[in-house]
Amino acid sequence: MNKSTKSIKTITTHEAKTHLSRLLVEVGQGGEVVIARGREPVARLVPVRRRGKAVGRPKVGVLTSEPVKVAADAFAPLEGADLAAWGLE
Repeated sequence: MNKSTKSIKTITTHEAKTHLSRLLVEVGQGGEVVIARGREPVARLVPVRRRGKAVGRPKVGVLTSEPVKVAADAFAPLEGADLAAWGLE
């Protein structure tokens, strides 16, 4: 279905609730549906535009960034003034 020949279907909110699964199939095939409350259009059901391959969660153990570098003395015991600053002396 190309854009120049596709028709836009207008349905009521009741029809949309009753036939949602069928409408999703139509929209998934490139259709478009306008949902109206009475004669007033209130929403449009359109296909989602895909932007390339969806990125899911990485597999366990797969690195997704550079490893964090920690200073050699990061876990050294605190001394004197540092202990006092933390109220631990």
